[in-house]
Amino acid sequence: MFDSIRVSLGRRRLLTSVGASLSVSIAGCLGGRDETATPITLDGERTCDQCGMIIEDHPGPVGQIHFADDEPEGGRPAGFCSSTCTYTYRFDASDVGRDVRTVFLTDYSIVDQDVFEEGSDVLFSSHVEAEAFTRTTELTVVATSEVAGSMGPDLIPFSDDADVESFVDDYGGEPMAAESVDRATIDAL
Repeated sequence: MFDSIRVSLGRRRLLTSVGASLSVSIAGCLGGRDETATPITLDGERTCDQCGMIIEDHPGPVGQIHFADDEPEGGRPAGFCSSTCTYTYRFDASDVGRDVRTVFLTDYSIVDQDVFEEGSDVLFSSHVEAEAFTRTTELTVVATSEVAGSMGPDLIPFSDDADVESFVDDYGGEPMAAESVDRATIDAL
């Protein structure tokens, strides 16, 4: 039994190391290059730039993208009601040549989240304050867990590996480097 646990932990460490290496090597392509960008608060009547929902009215992780040209957002970062909307917008923007400077997601390692049920969904509280965000280059996301976001199945982000392991123990799912997420990951949710 202990040998299988060691193999599993060794495999997890290997996959985490590979994922971290890949995320560092592709960060420039995916939007982790600008260390001067800082997150903003996404409160009030601020709507999701992907789907139009009011961001702070919905549970789960939220995100923002800072672009080099600040357009078409009119000088502000694009804001999103979910990790799914954040990534979808990011991929679409990259496809048309937009220069992504930095992507931020809610970091559930640095906020006190509430866990609640709504119908059959397990949900985490939303955090829209600027201090709740971390760059995707520093995050691990958990896909296919029991925890949903505002748009249904979502990627739940953490900056602390111990929090990732605890979350997976409690809610299942597959951890991966946030910068390794691609369209196929989003489509599989």
